[in-house]
Amino acid sequence: MVLSHARERIESDIKVTLGFWLYLMTDCILFATLFAVYVVMQPATAGGPSGAELFDLPFVLGETLLLLFSSFTCGLALLAARARSKNQTIAWLLVTVGLGCAFLSMELYEFIHLINEGFGWQRSGFLSAFFVLVGTHGLHILVGILWAVTMIVRLSREGLTHSTNRKLTLFSMFWHFLDVIWIFIFTIVYMIGAIS
Repeated sequence: MVLSHARERIESDIKVTLGFWLYLMTDCILFATLFAVYVVMQPATAGGPSGAELFDLPFVLGETLLLLFSSFTCGLALLAARARSKNQTIAWLLVTVGLGCAFLSMELYEFIHLINEGFGWQRSGFLSAFFVLVGTHGLHILVGILWAVTMIVRLSREGLTHSTNRKLTLFSMFWHFLDVIWIFIFTIVYMIGAIS
């Protein structure tokens, strides 16, 4: 009976993890499509400014460092969970949420600044592709922040159970995936855009 229950739990874990990997692969396809559109639309400025004229690399580097550090703190939360330290897990998740909120605030500030300067998504094909690509990533960050807050609430109520540990692992995979996507955005959109 005990072996049967353990086998069912392992099979369930495998199915959930495989399903989540499939979800991440579909997200890869989504972002690959958005990157392709951005690369094609980058020269389509309609006589307006290019990335070299709009992007503030030191500002975006600050965003990047926030997100990379949040990935580190997310990893520390996972390590704390594996060490069975509920309070440390919650503390590191709170730090991760704070860094994610700071990143998202900077991204929103950049968007608002561009729109107020007259460089909104409707200005050119280049800006449309930029806003959709970076905005889609920002939407994913928002979902990740909400997921982390939900995890904090569950951990506070239930503690470190098998279920919360599994969900924390999936959250960690998602958050690290968003960091990888942001590195591509930073490189392709901002760094190459500032040069060309």
